[in-house]
Amino acid sequence: MLLLLSPGQGSQSSGLLRPWLDLPGAQDRLSTWSDLTGLDLLHLGTEASDDEVRPTEVAQPLLTAAALLSGRALLDGAQPELVCGHSVGELSALALAGVLTDDEAVRLAAGRGAAMAKAAAVRPTGMVALLGGTLDEQAVRDAGLEVATVNAPGQVVLGGPVEALDAFTHPGSRLRRLDVAGAFHTRAMAPAADELAALIAGLDARDAVCDVIANADGALLRDGRELLDRLVGQLTRPVRFDLCLAAATAATSAVELAPGGVLAGLVKRALPGLPVTALKTADDLLVSV
Repeated sequence: MLLLLSPGQGSQSSGLLRPWLDLPGAQDRLSTWSDLTGLDLLHLGTEASDDEVRPTEVAQPLLTAAALLSGRALLDGAQPELVCGHSVGELSALALAGVLTDDEAVRLAAGRGAAMAKAAAVRPTGMVALLGGTLDEQAVRDAGLEVATVNAPGQVVLGGPVEALDAFTHPGSRLRRLDVAGAFHTRAMAPAADELAALIAGLDARDAVCDVIANADGALLRDGRELLDRLVGQLTRPVRFDLCLAAATAATSAVELAPGGVLAGLVKRALPGLPVTALKTADDLLVSV
C-alpha cells in the first residue's frame, strides 16, 4: 500500500512550482487558483525569492498547489490508498482523498494562512525546535510554552510568547529558534481557528475514498465531517507526526509530494524499513512507485 505524504510549512523555497509547470494543465490550474486566492501563484512559485515565499499567507497556498500538482500527476486518475499531511499538508491530503476539491483546498490554504498570520500579529510569539534529549513536558508548561509539534522522538517543536522562548532552557537538548511568524499549533492561534471554522462551515462533507491519517493522534479516518472539523482543532493542537508514522503500519512504500524532502527524512528515521521517495521534479514520478 502506497502512503502519500503532503509536506507542511517550512518546506517552501523559491522556484518550488517551476519543476511542475510542464505538466498538462498545470499553468491553467495555477491561473484558476491565483484567481481564487488573489495571489499570483505562478509568479510566487517560479520567480519570487525565498523571502517572498516565506510569509505564512503565501507559503500555505503555494505548498498546497505544489502537493496537488505533483500528487495528481503521480496518481494519474487513480485513487490514493493512504494519505497523510503535515499541518497545512492536511488540506492537499484531504483533496487527494476526495474530502475537498482541489480548488477548495487551495482556497482554504490561503484563508488559513492569512488567518494565522493575523493571529500571529496579535502578540509576539514564536517557536523553537528541541533536538535530542528527552522532553520534559512539565518544564515546558512551567516556562509558559506549549508543545506544538512532535515529529519524532528527539525532534519536538515548542511555541509560545517570545519572552518565554528567550528565557527557556532544556538540559540535554539543542535549541534552534525557527523563522516563523508566530506560535503555530498553540493557543495563540485561537482567533485563526475561529476564522477557519467560518470558511469550512459552508463546505460539503464528503467522505474520504481512502484512509486519512490524522495529525492530532494518528487516527485512521474517512468520515468527511470529522476530518473537516479536525482541520479547525488542528490550529491550536500539536501536530503528532510521530503518531501518524506509527499508524502507517499498512504502508509498503511512501512518496512525499512536492516540494519533497523534509517528511521523507522523518520516514527514513522513524521507519527505516519503509521505502520512501521525495518528489522534487517531474522526473521523480518515474521512480516513485
